[in-house]
Amino acid sequence: MLRSCALEFQTGDHVFLKVSPAHGVRRFGNKGKLSPRFIGPFEILDRVGEVSYRLALPPQLSHVHDVFHVSLLRGYKYHPLHVISYPLDQIQTNLSYVEEPKAILDRQDRVMRKKTIPFVKILWRNHPEREATWET
Repeated sequence: MLRSCALEFQTGDHVFLKVSPAHGVRRFGNKGKLSPRFIGPFEILDRVGEVSYRLALPPQLSHVHDVFHVSLLRGYKYHPLHVISYPLDQIQTNLSYVEEPKAILDRQDRVMRKKTIPFVKILWRNHPEREATWET
């Protein structure tokens, strides 16, 4: 989709970077139909030319050139609900987080051919009730 005028970003703004379906697998490690179309957000370090910007990329993307055309960028507005905060003392050294159950909301027995399997609906700590899951 072509734009009639180029987008303008300022130094310090945050943007998403479009991942090309053809090159996304090689460059960014994303593949498949459900892979994200945009990655980020990344901070704009400076403007290079009329329609290109230099982005602050993380170390995992050090093999990718850091200057991108404005057509590959999409603006990002910070919103507090976009950030998931976990207590830092519960994050492990490999940057994983162990989910702990908070309460059992419901219980059901489902009949599968000749077996009856008990299911419980679990409310997880640090998650709202709408994200409760059924577990066996």
